[in-house]
Amino acid sequence: MSPPLPQAPPAPRRGFGRDTAVAAVCGLVVALMVGASFAAVPFYNWFCRTTGFNGTTQVARAAPSAAPLTRTVTVGFDANVNGLPWKFEPEQREIEVPIGKVVTIYYRITNLSRSDTTGQAAYNVTPLTVGSYFTKINCFCFTEQSLAAGESRDMPVVFYVDPAFAADPENDTVKTITLSYTYYPVRDPAPKPVASSEQAPRKGNL
Repeated sequence: MSPPLPQAPPAPRRGFGRDTAVAAVCGLVVALMVGASFAAVPFYNWFCRTTGFNGTTQVARAAPSAAPLTRTVTVGFDANVNGLPWKFEPEQREIEVPIGKVVTIYYRITNLSRSDTTGQAAYNVTPLTVGSYFTKINCFCFTEQSLAAGESRDMPVVFYVDPAFAADPENDTVKTITLSYTYYPVRDPAPKPVASSEQAPRKGNL
């Protein structure tokens, strides 16, 4: 009688611990990807405001302390509307500005529809590399704008071109800067107090 054939040892069973670890790692990766997608927009906005990337303008609370330079630059103004029944245009198409001087210009919007509408303006400057030098002190683009049916409004932009613009050799050939706005509709405008609907009196240049 022949001896029994040797049997192969049973394959080791993979423990639940390893499966759980793999699943946890996969879940963590998915969570990080989802979190990154939500964080990308505010991070991108912060990056643009800080660096002037993609023509994003800067914000200041006051005028520069130094006197304006003798060098000037032409600033052009562009106005666009996307999805709103508004007429939107600058009061002036372009002006010549001494670098470092604070200037106030106005845009006018008119609601051409028969109902109240609200919009928010997106903005940038070109050339895109000039964004870090184009500084706003006040601008209608900082907040939503709500217009009653048929209402018109003059809205100021108070800005200056930072003197550091002239110190950057890459800007030696830049003669014109274009400030561009595009209004988009706001579907769910933020509620505002009654006093906020009162239009501030128009003022001249600062």
